[in-house]
Amino acid sequence: MGFFRQDVESELGGLLLAAMTNMQPILETKNLKKYFGAGKNQWVHAVDGISVSIGENEILGLVGESGSGKSTFGKTVVGLLDKTEGEVWFKGERLPTRYGPGDFARHARLMQMIFQDPYSSLNPRMTVLEIVGEGLRLAGAVGREEKRERVAEWLRRVGLEPDHMSRYPHEFSGGQRQRIGIARALIVETEFVVSDEPISALDVSVQAQVVNLLGELKADLGLTMLFIAHDLSMVRYVSDRMAVMYLGVLVEIGPADEVFFRPQHPYTKLLVASNPEPDPRREQVHRPIEGEIPSPINIGAGCRFAGRCPQVMEHCQQVTPELLQIGADHQVACHLYGTQSGEGTNEN
Repeated sequence: MGFFRQDVESELGGLLLAAMTNMQPILETKNLKKYFGAGKNQWVHAVDGISVSIGENEILGLVGESGSGKSTFGKTVVGLLDKTEGEVWFKGERLPTRYGPGDFARHARLMQMIFQDPYSSLNPRMTVLEIVGEGLRLAGAVGREEKRERVAEWLRRVGLEPDHMSRYPHEFSGGQRQRIGIARALIVETEFVVSDEPISALDVSVQAQVVNLLGELKADLGLTMLFIAHDLSMVRYVSDRMAVMYLGVLVEIGPADEVFFRPQHPYTKLLVASNPEPDPRREQVHRPIEGEIPSPINIGAGCRFAGRCPQVMEHCQQVTPELLQIGADHQVACHLYGTQSGEGTNEN
């Protein structure tokens, strides 16, 4: 997987890279929120005010425990879920709060999604030709022969054979089905892709193959990607920057190597410490995160991690921390790094 990352010394995280090259971020979210009703005056705060930018040809990795809101954020960004509040901007255009059929057709070439489960994300009654070619129908009319040619081309690009287009999803392995899903997302020459845990449902033996394929396609096509996963080691290899999400909000964001090797937020530190070490020669002390992620219903003031944090202070229970700049492209939402005025920073 080494080729998937640029030389560490040459890497620059999204916004810093955009600033130095005078490029505008290709995608921005501004105070994005997605709530779900949970009874009378009860709301699940799945995504609760996330503002983030992703630069052109950048991969932003999004990590966090199950229930943190990662997948909901990705689906809201691409319009599969309506926004409760906030904005999503793509290449300077504000996207609709609620998508209609015409919006999906118009934005099909802008943003696509690779889903987590290749078993349930493919229609079992459709052939591979129909599944992969469906995006072409949404993006604009193409003739039957052109459709077959383009589907055949993309099957080759993802490591399948053109004669597979007459088969149905049940005739393929999990890794092959995910390759079909990748071809479906990219055949329309999309510019931005949300990969929602694209390898978590696959055998370990094929996970690296799929990740390498995404790396090759990203390099060939110049894709911009939001890569959602819970495996921090994988996200570190894949991503230029890493964002850490907890209970609907971002708690840390910065260059992937910096966040992984020098985490600053107590939650990020515990995530890294609990991450399996694949090298048996390296000793590692696992420190599991105590307790369960709390309910996202009607969250009150204070830090959302306070109930599980080993460094909690009285201030944490009362005041919600905001993202503070602690480096050129590194932000942390934690009272250990001072109040909103930025006083009393802690670099440990």
